[in-house]
Amino acid sequence: MADPADDSPQARAYRRGFRDKGDKREDYAVDLFRAALGALDDAPRVDQILIELTRLYNPLVDGPIIDARTRGAVLQALEADDPDLARRLLEERLDLYYPTDLRPPARE
Repeated sequence: MADPADDSPQARAYRRGFRDKGDKREDYAVDLFRAALGALDDAPRVDQILIELTRLYNPLVDGPIIDARTRGAVLQALEADDPDLARRLLEERLDLYYPTDLRPPARE
């Protein structure tokens, strides 16, 4: 969880953008990222997931969770049969949205 003493703009946006649910934070966007990362062999499925992520807001960057440029780059990487690049691009955007050290483990 973010340090409550931290009053940086990023920390304030983080506190506004995420809601705790008991001991476990649930976040639809993180679930979508995990679905996209698990479907890198299915470009049409990844495209549908990315469309959904472009509709969701990232308070830490004051914009969409996935911007149009990143969506295009991920799809180009998949078309070029480079899932490693696609994975790296998705993970970079996920880190902008939900920093790794604050992210809960994947739900079973």
